[in-house]
Amino acid sequence: MQIEINCHSSVKLIGDKTIYIDPYNIEKNINDADIIFITHNHYDHLSNEDIVKVMNKNTIFVIPETCCVDLKIIDNPIIAVLPNKKYDITGIKVETIPAYNVNKNFHPKENKFIGYILTLHDLRFYIAGDTDITEENKKVQCDYAFVPVGGTYTMNYEEAAKLINIIKPKVAIPTHYGLITGSKEDGINFSKLVNKSIECKIFY
Repeated sequence: MQIEINCHSSVKLIGDKTIYIDPYNIEKNINDADIIFITHNHYDHLSNEDIVKVMNKNTIFVIPETCCVDLKIIDNPIIAVLPNKKYDITGIKVETIPAYNVNKNFHPKENKFIGYILTLHDLRFYIAGDTDITEENKKVQCDYAFVPVGGTYTMNYEEAAKLINIIKPKVAIPTHYGLITGSKEDGINFSKLVNKSIECKIFY
């Protein structure tokens, strides 16, 4: 698997299929997406302007049921998902983990926003979405964990490191900092707090 972080929470996974999660701030038309996963409907996660730069006529969309109305795509297949469910999407095992705030109101639990666990090549990739530490994500089992560290709307880097040290993935990747919220140092500060037995990869 090849992993790319465009910026912020814009993740690209390249293997048998090319998968985007929350494409954002895409510089040029690539139109190579087999599947696009959306975690929630805020502009920096569901960006129709950026989606059209990576999608093509065969791209499948996976999006929270509560956010479908915000997706301005009409001809492509759309799979609406709910939290705490398991799906098989073109042979990819997908688990939906609730993503929400516990001490702020930007991402209420009742909005049913989602983080995803994708099983690819027998590896489990957890993309947390915009979330705090929750009872649900403390139970996640994964090999790779992409977690927001910028604070304000999500966990800060200290809280994110705490979650990583609870769930113990093989690899931890900080996201959601240095652009809209948080500083460019948040990724480094996060890595210093992560247990040394866990590899930390910083992409930007």
